[in-house]
Amino acid sequence: MKTIKRLLWLFLIIVVIVAGVQIKGGYDKYQQALADRPLNEVLDELQDKDNYTQYEDVPEIYYKALVAVEDRRFYKHNGFDIIGTTRAIYNDIKANELLEGGSTISQQLAKNLYFPQDNTLQRKIAEIFMAMKIEREYKKEDVLEFYVNGIYYGSGYYSIYDASIGYFDKEPKDMTDYECTLLVGIPNAPSVYSLNNRPDLARQRQKKVIDCMVEVEYITEDEGKEILGEE
Repeated sequence: MKTIKRLLWLFLIIVVIVAGVQIKGGYDKYQQALADRPLNEVLDELQDKDNYTQYEDVPEIYYKALVAVEDRRFYKHNGFDIIGTTRAIYNDIKANELLEGGSTISQQLAKNLYFPQDNTLQRKIAEIFMAMKIEREYKKEDVLEFYVNGIYYGSGYYSIYDASIGYFDKEPKDMTDYECTLLVGIPNAPSVYSLNNRPDLARQRQKKVIDCMVEVEYITEDEGKEILGEE
């Protein structure tokens, strides 16, 4: 019995050491990223892009759909959502497949801005530190604005303006509820849901978006059916 306890303690110590090394490495990666490119400079560069879209020029239902499907606790966390991450891990284990990523919108923004090609654990940790810094320095509305202007929507469209013009031939402010809920689902897997490639799959994803909006009570089931019937 004593041997088992010692082995368990040894295992726990090893886990703590490994976790500490990874967290330190992630923090160092976060600090180096900021040293190379300060956050305000990166975001100024984003805002200088052609056709940058202001928060108020995107329909409110788009943001509701985005939060519902990507980060339903967005307005309650500080960039990292331990509850949402735990729920995502539990659901993935329960389904025995990767159904939910667990990243907040702020984490996704941090990854897009600083670590787009890095899929290591330390990158994930650096991303969390960066997301928390973004939320310390900017309002929630700013985070959403930055996000929609820097996310990939498939078919070569790297912002909500380009995607709205490219897919619907209209500016974001003129999108219908149907178009908003359709577009918001595409960044989850742009190559899969691109309206130019697989519109059928994009509409399946849209149904998931609508279901999430109903679950968090942003819309009713009847309103969801009405939106889906707008095509």
